[in-house]
Amino acid sequence: MRQSEITALLAGADDPGLFSAADALTRQNFGTEIYIRGIVEFSNHCDKNCRYCGLRRANTKLHRYRLSVDDILHCLDLARELKLGTVVLQSGDDFTYTREDIARILTESKARSDMAVTLSLGDRPLEDFAYWREIGADRYLLKIETFDAELYANSRPGLTLADRLGRIEALRKAGYEVGSGIITDLPGMTLDILASDLMRLSELDLDMIAAGPFVPNPDTPYGAEPSGSILTALRAVAILRLLNPLANIPATSALNALRDGAREQGLTAGANVIMPSLTPEEVSGNYAIYPGKNAFRADAKSRLQATKEAIRRVGRTPSEAIGGSKRRILHG
Repeated sequence: MRQSEITALLAGADDPGLFSAADALTRQNFGTEIYIRGIVEFSNHCDKNCRYCGLRRANTKLHRYRLSVDDILHCLDLARELKLGTVVLQSGDDFTYTREDIARILTESKARSDMAVTLSLGDRPLEDFAYWREIGADRYLLKIETFDAELYANSRPGLTLADRLGRIEALRKAGYEVGSGIITDLPGMTLDILASDLMRLSELDLDMIAAGPFVPNPDTPYGAEPSGSILTALRAVAILRLLNPLANIPATSALNALRDGAREQGLTAGANVIMPSLTPEEVSGNYAIYPGKNAFRADAKSRLQATKEAIRRVGRTPSEAIGGSKRRILHG
């Protein structure tokens, strides 16, 4: 698919054809199953100052929290009780947790079950990536947000696109299933930039990919910018599916932050993964990357049940399977 064709689809050239083709391809490769990954957001501290993110270092209005290693392990025990095949451990770039802290979580988790563990901890040293993979980490998520170098630098002060891409390559070499993603309608993004981003994200041939809309946080420099378009984000998901037939693609929580029910809509536009929060209710609302993140305040069991009901409403089947990379199985 050429970039000009992608740009036209992003502009709405053929929504019925686009969404129908993406849905058919998803069903062809995944049936009606939607993989459920429980996500534990264990710290909202971050040493980065990204202009779009509520966890940014300079945001003094955010109530900060950290879960202890034992608290995190309790969340993993809960995930096992709920029979989830995968758990995602996510935080801001918080170096209070040492390499050994994460290793203990991985080691104890793997000793108790074969549940897959995905890490999403930001820019850790490459030797940490390799060590965690050696002792059992299965997957790593590291978002790009945009491949436009100037837009990247503006959005993530002091950081470079080249460094981020290098880390993704290091994760691949370490043997992880690797995931990344972009933000649609990030301030300064055009449809041409988004089309290029979708192509470049696909060229990385990743196991997991995502596209979620920009949601402005009033406590950030981008707080007065307009919200991203849900429709543009859904078109991006559908295009990613056509370009990456075997990738695991989540319907992101950012969709629901803009409109209740939009995340389920993503499950009919090419997504095959959904990630309900297992973060303890007393702190989950403070993982405020954007307003509306974790807006559904309830215990983890109730959140999971609500997620399953939403999946069924759009004619899909909730699945607690590990849901490993089909791309890897096929291509090795």
